[in-house]
Amino acid sequence: MNYIYILKCSDGSLYTGWTNDLEKRVQTHNDGHGAKYTRSRRPVELVYYEEAETKEEALRREYAIKQLSRTQKLRLIEQQRR
Repeated sequence: MNYIYILKCSDGSLYTGWTNDLEKRVQTHNDGHGAKYTRSRRPVELVYYEEAETKEEALRREYAIKQLSRTQKLRLIEQQRR
């Protein structure tokens, strides 16, 4: 299974990525070995994720989420929490 995820960084910013091992990837970000963007914004918190069958599907969805405004991403996060 593949996952598209959104992290909330310690500065309040949002980071979107994809992985095939969600727990390990979040830990990698928090260990400082994830994306360059998150290294200086730790700790990060997983606030949203979706599952995708294939890597290609995950990459397409990651791109689509990255094109959303911050407000739209926050709505997406809120919808999942309901």
